[in-house]
Amino acid sequence: MDKILLKELRKQNKYTQFFQEWKEQEFQDHPDEKRKMDELERMSESIGMQEGLTIACFDYRNLSLAFFTGKVEELTGYPASMFHDKGMETSFAMIHPEDRKELFRFQKIVFEKFHQLTLKEKHTFEFSYTTRWVHRTTNKVSWMLGKVRPYLIDSAGNFAMDLHIILQLHIQPKTSGYDWNYSYQKDDGTRVFVSKNSPNSRIVSLTKKEKQIVSLILEGKESKDIAMHLNISVNTVGTHRKNILKKLNARNLGEMVKILSNSTF
Repeated sequence: MDKILLKELRKQNKYTQFFQEWKEQEFQDHPDEKRKMDELERMSESIGMQEGLTIACFDYRNLSLAFFTGKVEELTGYPASMFHDKGMETSFAMIHPEDRKELFRFQKIVFEKFHQLTLKEKHTFEFSYTTRWVHRTTNKVSWMLGKVRPYLIDSAGNFAMDLHIILQLHIQPKTSGYDWNYSYQKDDGTRVFVSKNSPNSRIVSLTKKEKQIVSLILEGKESKDIAMHLNISVNTVGTHRKNILKKLNARNLGEMVKILSNSTF
């Protein structure tokens, strides 16, 4: 059965067609590629044994899966040979059919936005997604959260290879299907966040101290930790948070985080 499916994947190439723009970039040599791949091997050895964690790299120069580690076979039912031989096709074959359309739409958004950025901005670009993997034989659905950043950007600014850190979610998220967001830091230091539900970035006027507090909130830090980090009192942090809530017209911390995740500040 594996040989039959592999033969079908070789014939179809139905998923890589969505990435032709990526492949057609005019790539330049990357002088540090070997070192970067060695670093990836070392990183995978140190964190790859964590339960439910997968590391993967797509190489857009040949639309292949250049590297992967973790319990992908166990989660998906696809043997390692398929990932090695037909990596991109296999990777998208295991995505829930209802998630694929939005996934391919998001890849186009990422490609277009990335190539609008300066080289400095490109190196700060990152994105996240939530999707479902479907086990090939049992049809069991697993929710996965992926954090992605460019891993190789060549001297011409082309996106040659990405790095995915993927975590299995044991509790179903609030989203009903493929969800995404991306962010990057502009040359002037402003951080831009854009999500599926808020495709246009929003600009929020905050003071320097409020920006520091916002950044720490988005890192998941509590008021006491923020106070210690900024060497201010917890009451002062509380005052700043109230002012931020007012500026954002948010009723609580949850609304604040949601708005800030889709805003420029």
